[in-house]
Amino acid sequence: MDRRSMIGLLGAGVGAVGLGMASSASADDTHDHSKMHDKAHEDCLKACGDCARSCDETFHHCYMQVAEGKRDHAKPMHLLADCAGFCGLSASMIGRHSPLMIDSCQACADACKKTAAVVEKFDSDEMRRAVEKLRACEKSCVAMVAAMKSHAATQ
Repeated sequence: MDRRSMIGLLGAGVGAVGLGMASSASADDTHDHSKMHDKAHEDCLKACGDCARSCDETFHHCYMQVAEGKRDHAKPMHLLADCAGFCGLSASMIGRHSPLMIDSCQACADACKKTAAVVEKFDSDEMRRAVEKLRACEKSCVAMVAAMKSHAATQ
């Protein structure tokens, strides 16, 4: 599979997650999401979506750097693509109240932490913005997992 096909598949996967969330939101305009999700859910859903987008945008930045011969951007490029997948999956799981969202949120937090550790070694505005989103998503997913564990313990 060539790079263009791979990038197309990555974009289609994340785009499908975004479209799925957007279409479900617009399908019923009277649907009040605040009654479905508490603050932890809403915050995590937003952080995951924002992070997935940031990872995809920064993937492109790294891709351009690699194309210019800066091979040191290959590792963060790979991690950013994978992390976007984790973030998109978690956003989707949260959106549909999956019983597995605790697992996806824990995996997303771990992926964001590991990706940020690599991306923060680079000194550019694009990479700094990505690290901000990665850290925010990690923090939100950790809080979400804690909230879900707390809720499960009271039931």
